[in-house]
Amino acid sequence: MTTAPVGPGHHAETFREDWLEGLADAYARTVRRVPDAFGVVGRHAPRPGKVAVVIGGGSGHYPAFAGLVGPGLADAAAVGDVFASPSAEQVYRTARAADGGAGILMTYGNYAGDVMHFGLAARRLAAEGTDVRTVLVTDDVASGPPPADGQEIDPSRDRRGVAGDFFVFKIAGAAADRGDDLDTVARLAAHANAMTRTFGAAFAGCTLPGAAGPLFTVAPGTTELGMGIHGEPGLRTTGALTATELADALVEPLLAELPPAATGRVAVLLNGLGRTKYEEMFVVYRQVGRRLRAAGLKPYRPEVGEFVTSFDMAGVSLSLMALDDELAALYDAPCDTPAFRSLPGGHAFGDDDRTGEDEGAETAEATEAARVPAARTAPGAAPEAAAPAAATAQDTLDLPATAALRAALDAVAAHEDELGRLDAVAGDGDHGIGIVRGLRAAVAAARAAETGPASPRTAGAALLAAGLALADASGGASGALYGALLAETGAVLTRAPEGPCTTELFADAADAAHRAVAELGGARVGDKTLLDALEPFRRTLRAHTADDPAKSWRAAAEAATRAAAATAALTPSRGRAARMGDLGLGHPDAGATSLALLLTAVGETLSA
Repeated sequence: MTTAPVGPGHHAETFREDWLEGLADAYARTVRRVPDAFGVVGRHAPRPGKVAVVIGGGSGHYPAFAGLVGPGLADAAAVGDVFASPSAEQVYRTARAADGGAGILMTYGNYAGDVMHFGLAARRLAAEGTDVRTVLVTDDVASGPPPADGQEIDPSRDRRGVAGDFFVFKIAGAAADRGDDLDTVARLAAHANAMTRTFGAAFAGCTLPGAAGPLFTVAPGTTELGMGIHGEPGLRTTGALTATELADALVEPLLAELPPAATGRVAVLLNGLGRTKYEEMFVVYRQVGRRLRAAGLKPYRPEVGEFVTSFDMAGVSLSLMALDDELAALYDAPCDTPAFRSLPGGHAFGDDDRTGEDEGAETAEATEAARVPAARTAPGAAPEAAAPAAATAQDTLDLPATAALRAALDAVAAHEDELGRLDAVAGDGDHGIGIVRGLRAAVAAARAAETGPASPRTAGAALLAAGLALADASGGASGALYGALLAETGAVLTRAPEGPCTTELFADAADAAHRAVAELGGARVGDKTLLDALEPFRRTLRAHTADDPAKSWRAAAEAATRAAAATAALTPSRGRAARMGDLGLGHPDAGATSLALLLTAVGETLSA
C-alpha cells in the first residue's frame, strides 16, 4: 500500500489526527478535543445531571460523526481511522469526557467493529458504576440478507446504519437536552431508528487515504444501487439514470418498507456521499418531493446536503423518518454543531450560513486549549508510525513473543495489498491496512512488556499488552477479534507453571482464543470468517499434544492455511457481505487468510 500524500499534503498514517486537530481549531467555539484520545466533546459537555449522548464511527464520513457534536445533538464523538471503528479505549475515554452523571447513551451504526468496540467500552463503564444504554442504527434497507417468505428481518443483526444515523442522533440529542432520563432518551432513539429507512446509489467509487486507486469502481455509464458507505458493492447495477429515474429508484424501496406515518409527515434527508454537487441533488429532490406527495406523504423540513459521506464517493442516499407528534417536536428542537444548526422555528443552517457574529473572536489561548498536544497516538497505544518490515538489529534481541509477533508483522505486511483486495470483494477493503497497523502497535507493546528471562509468563504478559495495543491501533471488527485472540492467548500463558512452553499449553491457549473470538464476533465455523482458519488450527494442535511444540504448531498452521484457502467455496452469512450472495465465491476470506499467514510465521520462529 502506497504512502503517497492524500489530497493537499495529507498522509495516511496521520490523517485522523490531522483532520481532528483542524476541526477542533476551526470550531473551537463548539467542540474541543478529548484529552489523549481520538475524539471530540462539545463545549457544553459535560453538563451535570444531563444524559450524555455519545456517537462515533470511522473517519471518511464527515459530517458524521465529529461534525454533529454540539448543544441539542451529540455530546461527544469517538473517531476511528478511515472506514474503521474507534477502538474500545478511544470510545471509553471519549464517553468519560462527556459523562455528566446521569448516564450515557451510545448510539452508532450496526457494524461489527463498532458493536464490538463500543460494547467493550460500555462494559467497562458499567463495571465502574456508570449506567449505559446502547441504540444501534439499522436504517439501510440494502444491507442484511435479502427478504425471504416467512422470514422476518432482524435489524439488530442484519441491517447497517447509514445516513439515517442523523435522524436518530438528532432525536436522542434533543431528548437529552430537554432533560429526559436515560431510559426515555434510549426509548426515543430506538423509536426514531424503528421509523427510519435509507437507500442509496453510487456513480463512482471512493479512494482511501494513501491508496493508489479507488476502493471499488462503477463502470462508466452505470449506477450502483444499494451501495454501502464503506464502498461495499451495491445490490444491482443499472444503466445511467436521469435525475427523475434516480429519484424513483431511491423512493420506491423506501415506500415499500416505511412504517406508517402517524401524522402523514416524513422527515426527509437527501444525502450527498462526498462528490455530488448540491445543484445536482436539488434536481433529484424535485422528483423525490413529487413522489412522496403522490404517495400521500407530507415532506417535513426536508434537508438536502452532506450528512454521512463516503470520502470522495459520487452518489446520493435518501432517508425517510415517519413522524408522530413526539418525534416531530424533537426534530424541531434547536441544535448547534460544526456541520448543522437548527434554530427555534424550524430554520436550519449548515456550515456556509454562519455569520461573523456566530464565529466570534476566539482568543489564541482558547483555541490552543481546545487542542490535544501534538502526540500522534493516544497514551496506552503503541505508536502507529511505520516500523520497517525488514528485520533490524533490534529483532535479534527480541524475546520469543515479540519475535513471533515481529515475524507475523513481516508476513502480513508482505501480503497487505492482497488482503485489501480480498476484503474489497464484499467488504470495505481495509483489512490489510488495519491489521498491519495493529501488528506494528502489538510489536512495540510486546517489546516494552516482555522483559527477561524468557518464560511462558513473560511471553503471556507481552501478548496481553500486544492484544490491547493491536485493538486500539487497528480498530474495526478485525482489530477487536485479533486483540481478543492475542489477549486470551496471553492470559493462558501468564497462568502457566514454571518451565518451557509445551504443545498442551499452546493448545489450551488456542482453545481460549477460539472461545473469545467466537463469543465476541458471534460467528460460527462456515460463516466465512477467521474462525474458519482458527478452528482447524485449534483442533489440529490439540490432536498433536504428544509431539514437540514446533512440529505440532507447523501441522496446525498448515491445517489453518488449507482451511483459509477453502473459504473461497463459502458464501458469507453475516453482516453486509451476507447480502452480496455469491459475489464472494472464488475468493478466500481476508480474515482467515491473514490469520493463516500469522500462524505460519509464528511457527517458523518456533522452529528457528
